[in-house]
Amino acid sequence: MPVNIVVPEVGESIVDARVAKWLKKAGDTVAAGEPVVELETDKVDVEVAAPRAGVIATIAHGDGADVKIGDVLGTIGEGPGAGAGGPGVNSTGGPGAVAGGPGEKSTGSPGEMRSPAVAVPATPSARKTAREKDVELATIKVNGPRVTKADVERSVAPAPASAAAPAPASIPAVPRAPNPPSPPRGYGETGPTNRSEERIRMSKRRATIARRLVEAQQTAAMLTTFNEVDMSAVMSLRERRKESFKAKHGVSLGIASFFVKAAIAALREFPRLNAEIQGDEMVLKHYYDIGVAVGAAEGLVVPVLRDADRMSFAEIEMGIREFAKKAEGNTLTIDDLRGGTFSITNGGVFGSLMSTPILNPPQVGILGLHAIKERPVGAGGQVVLRPMMYTALTYDHRIVDGSEAVRFLVRVKELVEDPGVLLVES
Repeated sequence: MPVNIVVPEVGESIVDARVAKWLKKAGDTVAAGEPVVELETDKVDVEVAAPRAGVIATIAHGDGADVKIGDVLGTIGEGPGAGAGGPGVNSTGGPGAVAGGPGEKSTGSPGEMRSPAVAVPATPSARKTAREKDVELATIKVNGPRVTKADVERSVAPAPASAAAPAPASIPAVPRAPNPPSPPRGYGETGPTNRSEERIRMSKRRATIARRLVEAQQTAAMLTTFNEVDMSAVMSLRERRKESFKAKHGVSLGIASFFVKAAIAALREFPRLNAEIQGDEMVLKHYYDIGVAVGAAEGLVVPVLRDADRMSFAEIEMGIREFAKKAEGNTLTIDDLRGGTFSITNGGVFGSLMSTPILNPPQVGILGLHAIKERPVGAGGQVVLRPMMYTALTYDHRIVDGSEAVRFLVRVKELVEDPGVLLVES
């Protein structure tokens, strides 16, 4: 009897998904536990595995279809390996062998009997990239439990040239006729140039980001206040301690941990920035789950450092580094992204000098960091160059007063400019 392949429950806040790619087609043989279809949700991408060994009998929802949790994606019928062998046993009875996944090549002539390839654990984005670049997943060296997109791209990166190419022989200069006048923009020598357009359907995640940003602007009374921070003390401390810190903890001492610590200390003084609105009530939160925005292929995501007030500088830096690796490999989980009481985003890593960050509902505050630039400032009656950073705080004016927001940002500035106090406060 056929067995259904259904859309699994991914997380309590996710109710629908999109079929990103079927990894098998109707008639293909699959092993129990082998990924057969990739799903795209507004938060994470997931692979749906075959519930048993057999043959793909039907596909109810093809690539690009929107589906709900519990919908039947297709069915698996009787076929090789569907008998008593169970999971991990192929049709010949050998333990542990399963059919090859996408991005994996088979050898032999058509119709020739051959052993199925071992399926390689890989993220959905890694499998997609492997198919596009015609790479065998089994040949890729990885350090983690699964092959990531970055691993695939690294495996096909061109090797550096071993030697410089010989210089071409000199050629006598030949007088050149003057260049003809350029045709008008948009036209070639024989007429209009190709002015093509391309339509690309937004991913579930990008569509959700777009919807939430519009909702945030329509529901919250957002205002932004600015300040600037002299980063001299932090940069000096990092320079003095960077080698010993990395030797002890295995991670570099960045600036993010200073701002996470400073934000938590300031949130304790101004608790309404660590709250949310529910109906006509303010919910003040006496714990500090700090969201830290990181870049991903489908847009910015905000994984959460839980109980960040209990974390050391090293734990914060390790947490952020792990989130960045997961975002790059598209392996962030729902637990990584859920909740959060306050957020920090650093546009400075992309070169932004100043911006107005947008709230991450239902949070009512977000701190924006920016590029560090040497600027002339007054100090002790003199004009000196200092490494300065503009900071921005966007807040929901419905429950946060302007004076609170300004004083919060001033407090962050004071703590970062005097890391000694920050260490005591944390």
